Order: sequence, then structure tokens, then C-alpha cells
Amino acid sequence: MSFLIFSAVEHAAGQNAYIKLGQQAYLEGNFKTAIAQLEKGRLIDSTNANALWMLGYSYFHSDNYAKSITAFTKEIAIDPADAHAYYFRAKAQCRLGLDSQVPNDKEKYLLGAIIDLTKAISINPAEAKITTFYQNRGIAYKEYGFFRLEPNSRFCDKNRGASSLRAAIADFQKIMDADKSREDIAALMDVCKEKLATVVGHH
Repeated sequence: MSFLIFSAVEHAAGQNAYIKLGQQAYLEGNFKTAIAQLEKGRLIDSTNANALWMLGYSYFHSDNYAKSITAFTKEIAIDPADAHAYYFRAKAQCRLGLDSQVPNDKEKYLLGAIIDLTKAISINPAEAKITTFYQNRGIAYKEYGFFRLEPNSRFCDKNRGASSLRAAIADFQKIMDADKSREDIAALMDVCKEKLATVVGHH
């Protein structure tokens, strides 16, 4: 019994050491080292939500979006009310969607990003950076709309494409209402409106 207790304490100490080293590297922006240490810590305790969050964030900033999604998915399973985990998983999915040349994957990731950002907004509508949530969802809607409006594609669907562009414009408008100086957002809105006009026949 004493051996089992000692082993449990030893494992906990080992886990804390790996996670502590991973956290230190994470805070320093040394994401490669953070990943190495946090992965070791995760092998000992796979239910540490904080470690999984840092791991997902570190993978995201190392451009390993697939592993970032995996880590945040595991973190969300432990803490399903973490709006920021949905937000970063959405950003990772959007990156994969934009990069993918496989239509099925592109649709899966862009829709996944929209769903995650919608969830993040519903969890914490008073989030200080809520306009960032809307901005990223607007971009995902925009990209999905353009994807659905590609001619000569089996995914071409004018109704869904137009609906997605309208949703993008609505999200961008929320940002403009909060900050009229956002010329970048105004430009994105113009692009969506121009595309939408060609679809509905007003241009």
C-alpha cells in the first residue's frame, strides 16, 4: 500500500513538473518546448483541462492546426463552457478550411468554425473581445459563401451561398456598429455585398 501511495505521489509530482515547465514555456511564447512538456504531462494525466488548453494554443501558434483541434476538443469535453476553447478551435478549423483543396474537407472545417464561433458567442455574449468572435465568424461565413458559389462545382448552391454571405454581412455590421473606424471590416462587407448582388441579380 505504501508503495502504491508513493507511486501516486511520484506520478503527481512528475505531472506537475512537466505541466509547470510547459506553462513556463507557453508564457514565454516558446511553443515548441511547451508542446514537448505538455505532451509529457498529458500522458500522466489526460484530464488536466488547463494543460490541454495550453497545448491547443501552442499547437495553433505552431501552425499545427489539426493537433490544435484535437487538444481543444479534449479540453471542451472536460469544460464544455469554455468559450475561448471554441474560439481557438474555430480559428484552427478556419485555417484548415482555407488551406484545403479537398471540397469535402473545406466544407467540414468552415462549417465547424461557424458552429464553434456561434457556440462561443452564445456561451459568453458579454465577452470583452466579442467583436473578435463576430469578425472570425463573419470571415468563416464569407469563405463558406464564396465556396458555395463556385461555378461548376457539385457544392455550388446559390441559396446557401447567398444566405452565408448575408450572415457574414450581419456579423461585420455588428463590428462596424461598435467601431465605425474599422476600414478592414468595411472592405470585407463591400466584397460580400458585391458578390451577393451578382447572385441575386442586382448587378
